[in-house]
Amino acid sequence: MTSPRPEPPLTRLAWLGIAGLAVALLALSPSSGRGDPAVPEPSGYRMDDYRAPTPASLNGARVIDTNEAERLWRGKAALFVDVMPRDVKPANLPPGTIWRDKKRDHLPGSVWLPNVGYGALSAGMDAYFRRGLGTLTEGRHDAALAFYCQTDCWMSWNAAKRALEYGYTNILWYPGGSDGWAKAGLPLEAATPLD
Repeated sequence: MTSPRPEPPLTRLAWLGIAGLAVALLALSPSSGRGDPAVPEPSGYRMDDYRAPTPASLNGARVIDTNEAERLWRGKAALFVDVMPRDVKPANLPPGTIWRDKKRDHLPGSVWLPNVGYGALSAGMDAYFRRGLGTLTEGRHDAALAFYCQTDCWMSWNAAKRALEYGYTNILWYPGGSDGWAKAGLPLEAATPLD
């Protein structure tokens, strides 16, 4: 009977290096898009640092993952609301300067209501959000509304919370957003903001 050969030290070091690299990549990779149970829900709106890990819950809303979002989308069982912010054309651009909006791709059939996910909204933006939701739902406060933005984006959390405060009762929050949707190989389309 032969005794097992000892592993050469370099092989052991290589495995340790690979394991360390895997841990580092996992730590630096974007979240799963389901929210982070370690991130507490604030009592109010998130007011800054909107691209950061989000909580795994939103009191009063149902949190959905990509599989559930796809099921609802395919079944036309919810109205999808994209709240990705949109850059505003600076007022002081020199005459003749060409301004192009940054391209936004989102879930097909979604309505894009940009800039409604900030922690504080101006009176005009608040009115725009209320009007947009009213138009989208045809005034039905029980319509299923699925809010999203991107993975690790508080904009959708804020917008969904605000819709609850507006009296909408069937709120879904999709924290995976357009990133999680695309990662699953699902289709996207060019977005146009709702006027």
